[in-house]
Amino acid sequence: MAALVLAGCQAGLPDLEPGRTPSATADGPTTTEPASPSPTPTAPEPTETPEPEPTPDPTPTEAPAPSAPPPAPEPTPEPPPAPVELARGATGERVVALQQRLADLGYFIGAPDGDFGGGTQQAVWALQKAAGLSRDGVVGPATQAALDEGVTPQPRSGSGKVIEIDLDRQLLLAVEDGRVVTVVNASSGNGESYEAKGRTYRAGTPRGEFRVGRQVDGNHSSSLELGDMWRPKFFTGGIAVHGSGSIPPWPASHGCVRVANSAMNWLWDSWHADPGTTVLVY
Repeated sequence: MAALVLAGCQAGLPDLEPGRTPSATADGPTTTEPASPSPTPTAPEPTETPEPEPTPDPTPTEAPAPSAPPPAPEPTPEPPPAPVELARGATGERVVALQQRLADLGYFIGAPDGDFGGGTQQAVWALQKAAGLSRDGVVGPATQAALDEGVTPQPRSGSGKVIEIDLDRQLLLAVEDGRVVTVVNASSGNGESYEAKGRTYRAGTPRGEFRVGRQVDGNHSSSLELGDMWRPKFFTGGIAVHGSGSIPPWPASHGCVRVANSAMNWLWDSWHADPGTTVLVY
């Protein structure tokens, strides 16, 4: 029985070509496995070559700030220009200012006219004498300082109308009740000996307190033939205050007290130093 089964099983099998192998039993479904597809070769996509990015300019490196040079030394300030001196012959507004200042301080001078002439020189000499300065008649720094300071001489009398004559400083002061009204450049006796009419005299101006006595309203010739005196006011013997054309800043007379003719006119016509007026010489 067993053999029959086996034979029947063989008889039901189809003949096989030699060398073929059945892929399945006859009564089972035949399953065909799909063939694995061959991979399709993929062409490589071209790779985009990136354009090179522009190389940025290198950030400029700031150069180190140059070290500041040491500060230059401050220039030595130049001294202010020396003020221009004023002397005889100068003209202009500065002379006007000088003349006005002298007048304001009481120094005898005419109306300001901007012309540094003889009258202005007389007033500058008087200022320099009052200030104890060199009597050069030039308005330099020292004289300008005295002018700015307002230097004036102080009187010795305290009351009444007095002509004061300061022999040391060679000044004549017109004083009223202890107040100096006007300061005048003067020149007194030089102390030297001189000959006149066969006699020898000393050119001195006496000190003391006197009064105006005789006076001459005009030009008067000296009895000793020593020259002319303009409108003299005698105060002791032949010694007088009188006008003259020569009044240097030092003692130069034979004993009288010389002042400018214009100053003598002022004593007569404006101040009225009449006979009896006190004359104090020191």
